[in-house]
Amino acid sequence: MTTTTLAVLVPLLPFLGAAAGLLLGRTAPGFVRPLAILPTLASLVLAVLVAARQGGGRAVDAATELTPTGSVPVELALHIDGYAALVAVLVATVATCVQIYSTGYLREDPRYPSYAALVSLFTSAMLLVVYSGDLIVLLVGWEVMGICSYFLVGHYWETPEARAASLKAFLVTKLGDVPFLIGLFALAADAGSFRITTVLTTVAHGGLHHPTLVALLLLAGVAGKSAQFPLHTWLPDAMAGPTPVSALIHAATMVAAGVYFVARLLPAFQASSAAMTVLAVMAAVTMAGSALAALAQDDIKRVLAYSTIGQLGYMTGALAVGAPGAAVFHLLSHGAFKALLFLAAGVVIHAAGTNSLAAMSRTGGLRERVPDAYWTMTVALLALAAIPPFSGFFSKESVLGAAERVVDGHTGHAPGAAGWIVLVAGLLTALLTAAYALRLWLLAFHGRGAQAPDHGRQPLAMNAVLWVLAVPSLAFGGLAFRVLPDWFDGVSLAPTTTTSVLGTGLALAGGVLLYGAWRHTTALAARTPMGAVAAHPEADAGLVEAEAIATHRPAYGDLAGAPDPADPARLLLGPLHRHAATGFHLDAVHRILFVRPVLAGASLVRFLDREVVETYVRGAGAAPRLLGAAVRRAQTGNVQTYVSALLAGTVVLAVAVVLVATGA
Repeated sequence: MTTTTLAVLVPLLPFLGAAAGLLLGRTAPGFVRPLAILPTLASLVLAVLVAARQGGGRAVDAATELTPTGSVPVELALHIDGYAALVAVLVATVATCVQIYSTGYLREDPRYPSYAALVSLFTSAMLLVVYSGDLIVLLVGWEVMGICSYFLVGHYWETPEARAASLKAFLVTKLGDVPFLIGLFALAADAGSFRITTVLTTVAHGGLHHPTLVALLLLAGVAGKSAQFPLHTWLPDAMAGPTPVSALIHAATMVAAGVYFVARLLPAFQASSAAMTVLAVMAAVTMAGSALAALAQDDIKRVLAYSTIGQLGYMTGALAVGAPGAAVFHLLSHGAFKALLFLAAGVVIHAAGTNSLAAMSRTGGLRERVPDAYWTMTVALLALAAIPPFSGFFSKESVLGAAERVVDGHTGHAPGAAGWIVLVAGLLTALLTAAYALRLWLLAFHGRGAQAPDHGRQPLAMNAVLWVLAVPSLAFGGLAFRVLPDWFDGVSLAPTTTTSVLGTGLALAGGVLLYGAWRHTTALAARTPMGAVAAHPEADAGLVEAEAIATHRPAYGDLAGAPDPADPARLLLGPLHRHAATGFHLDAVHRILFVRPVLAGASLVRFLDREVVETYVRGAGAAPRLLGAAVRRAQTGNVQTYVSALLAGTVVLAVAVVLVATGA
């Protein structure tokens, strides 16, 4: 079987599994789990085979015209280089782990068949984006992911929070997709083709007429899809969906699509120094702002959500300094440890009966009850904090090293200002990342107080997946930075001494500061006991989460929602804590700039429709009705009346004729 045939099957198999799952979900429920897991697992095997055959060598290209357009053709095209081959393996790996994990996490959920089918469709759409060699076909996968995210985030649709989050995710991403679509058409108009290889050739020969405008239009779509400032606000709210969905969105699909798109078309962005500087500023604000927000969150999933935004900021920062290899390296590394973090968080939520770190910090014994989640989450948090030798250290330092090389003038792929912006923001974020990672670990697993109620052991499928993902979180970085350059055009990914020392030092400093604050606040909290924590009834993991969302409070009761005096973030952030906890009020800004004008415009349209348009419509109907009533009154049925009217009319006409003749 040829490499092209294998590549076609990679996105096709999950799609067929999704279709079969939707058709057989009600009539043959026994086939739902095999149809969820086996096609995705087969897709993973085929993706590995495609990567092995591609081997980081010459890109695999194939195309057939999809439909004649009369101008710019649309082609069903494949373009599989080293980036595409490895990202496809990541997507298929995380999707397979999520599907296996979901069989235990949502084992009692009556909507599991549709959920599993949507996850498979989501996976298929992302794989289509990864392998596509045509921008229009890529756009199809891009939009299908948006639709799938709407349904998956709103899985618990009976809760107002889930409904609002799914709608917000859909609308905010679509806000960016409109200029993104315009940018794609402008790019194709200059290149005369939607083929990615043709577009890149056109860029190399200086064929873009308005490179800055095209790049900024495309960046709007990337900011929406990859949750970059200022269109990142949908991602923390998307935590209203099931935890496995969060793992899939944050680790390998949806948010990764924007970063991957820029990496694939980076020369088009490098054609404009202004666009690269805008990308650097966007990355810097995203990194630092999301890290501060993560430090102030109480919901464990929202901490991880803001963490994802910050790590995506690192990736876009690498792209801003012209290092797509470093960006994709961090994308691969982050995909492993972020999927592990979310799936381990699902186990913790199940065991604790709450999403609230404040509630977890008031209970004890959680780490003994979920040892698998405890140890694997520790590995993932160390990778997130970029502590050597965990994978996050190597990938994050490759980003900082690329920024340092731009600052030193060793590369001309990006403006020097972009290098300084990314380097300073990246180092600051390294300190904050270690602080919020340690805070999560301490509050979740080292709480003091009464033991939380026992909800029983987690299914084997859930724990097994955690250990599978722990392996790349621990070992991927140290191996990959030596091997990946062969896949990424030979560009070195090795960390530099300066940024390694600074980055690790700042990470350790952030951990020390947080630990000192935790010791201080814990001592204060010990002198002001909060009382016993209400027990949560034994329940399924997904249903526990749904109930917590439905009541809009942690599942432990009212006490869990109270401010935690042992939270070290309050001491470290001080007055900034209140603003960071709300995401620096960016949602309020969006309401002022977008929501209120749209609602005001809708009210105006409704007023014009009701008071103006309907008035004309009613008038158009009333005039014939009045005329008909007048005519009806003249129809009396009396012959003498008709004759009299006829004679009167004849006289009037005769007089008129005489007057006209006399005047003439």
